[in-house]
Amino acid sequence: MIQFRLNGQPVEVDAPDDMPLLWVLRDRLGYTGTKYGCGMALCGACTVHIDGQATRCCVLPVAAVAGKDVRTIEGLAAGERLHPVQQAWIDEQVPQCGYCQPGMIMAVTAFLAANPAPTDDDINRSITNICRCGTYPRIRKAIHRAAEVLRAEAPAKPA
Repeated sequence: MIQFRLNGQPVEVDAPDDMPLLWVLRDRLGYTGTKYGCGMALCGACTVHIDGQATRCCVLPVAAVAGKDVRTIEGLAAGERLHPVQQAWIDEQVPQCGYCQPGMIMAVTAFLAANPAPTDDDINRSITNICRCGTYPRIRKAIHRAAEVLRAEAPAKPA
């Protein structure tokens, strides 16, 4: 039995240690927002957060997350309130087919937590998820929109 926290809740799963986390999430636990894309951790459709870091989970053995915090797209919103990145995706009409978007959103939320004021070059270097529909101009616009919202919502730093 492997134990970890999933979207803030403790879970225990009976799965082979080497089973990819993606399949544990989808097939064993029913969290189907995380998608299978390439199966080689290249495209990013399977991106989740592990201890706050964007991680591609299609090749990551579930044993690697024992005792860790895992967050999927299903755990990103705060109740009924969407995360600012999710809201920016809607406001900028980013998705075309939408298949890659959960992984893209997870990558962007971790990215913006580390870089709240990214340049276009920062985005180009850091967001390597693949969108076969080519909505990259809208993705970039949504990243900048979400960054503005997150900066505005950030608590003021003492002087």
